[in-house]
Amino acid sequence: QVQLVESEGGLVQAGGSLRLSCAASGRTFSAYTMGWFRQAPGKERDFVAGINWSGGYTYYADSVKGRFTISRDNAKNTVYLQMNSLKPEDTAVYYCAASKVPTTKVLSTAAYDYWGQGTQVTVSS
Repeated sequence: QVQLVESEGGLVQAGGSLRLSCAASGRTFSAYTMGWFRQAPGKERDFVAGINWSGGYTYYADSVKGRFTISRDNAKNTVYLQMNSLKPEDTAVYYCAASKVPTTKVLSTAAYDYWGQGTQVTVSS
């Protein structure tokens, strides 16, 4: 069992930056693929970024590539999402998630076993 707790999001102007963190409970954090998803009002929950167990492989949705960076610190049981050059269309509730699937890319919500409670990120124009 893994419990995930995201940091507080916030309100930021377009072009600004924000870093989200997600702290995990349990001693097996390093065994999980970690991901960030987001969900805007009235829309489905979409994949944003993923990272493998060691942190050596990362992958991103095209919409955030070059602007967002996912990283993890297994010693601190924490995964991060650094968001730069934010746009109004990045406004959403952001969720971190943990997956037992060890394959290279884990993109589907169905493949993730544990979810955080979500944190609101609002980007004003």
